[in-house]
Amino acid sequence: MSKPCYIYLHGFASSPNSAKANYLRSSFSSLQIPLKTPDLNQDDFSHLTMTRQLRQVEAEFPPPPTPVTLIGSSFGGWASARLGQQQLQCQKLVLLAPAFQFLSHWLPKLGEETMQSWQTEGYLSVYHYGEKRSLPLSYQFIQDASQYQDEQLQRPIPTLILHGIHDETIPIQASRDFAASRPWVKLIELDSDHSLANVLPQTWQEIRAFCHLPA
Repeated sequence: MSKPCYIYLHGFASSPNSAKANYLRSSFSSLQIPLKTPDLNQDDFSHLTMTRQLRQVEAEFPPPPTPVTLIGSSFGGWASARLGQQQLQCQKLVLLAPAFQFLSHWLPKLGEETMQSWQTEGYLSVYHYGEKRSLPLSYQFIQDASQYQDEQLQRPIPTLILHGIHDETIPIQASRDFAASRPWVKLIELDSDHSLANVLPQTWQEIRAFCHLPA
């Protein structure tokens, strides 16, 4: 059987040059294992959608039957879970603070007035951490994301979730709820926030063990 292909999906308004992406790329490189880290912004963050992101990552898949392991952070974790559902070539998932129930967590923080303005004007100014500046995001992002429901994710694919108990962006309860009814999911709760910045070495050790990578 051919060696797995590893692909990392960064989070919303982030980039493949984030601290987490760089750390994992370096960790895989130390084992002489390449880690693909596509830029999901595609130089057009303003027209980002979940559907566009899924198609982009699917294009990164090697020819079958090479197995694929997806490692996704936050919104990239939610996208990874969706790809694991629809792509049988995907054999394992590692989800870092995955953005399950994304819209129900994010939209209330914006408020009704902002939401109405976004829908009317078509774009909302969003701070992009990768670009270190605010960029307009099309309302189509919301319309597209609303069609993807977590309840649809029922393929029993081996899944490791690492989530901080102090996460204020995506509460850990979202991962607890997801794992509770899916016995193929292993949830590890970490003493960290959404970034997992203070537990990156532990995160790597858990990924290495789960993926059966050499010590």
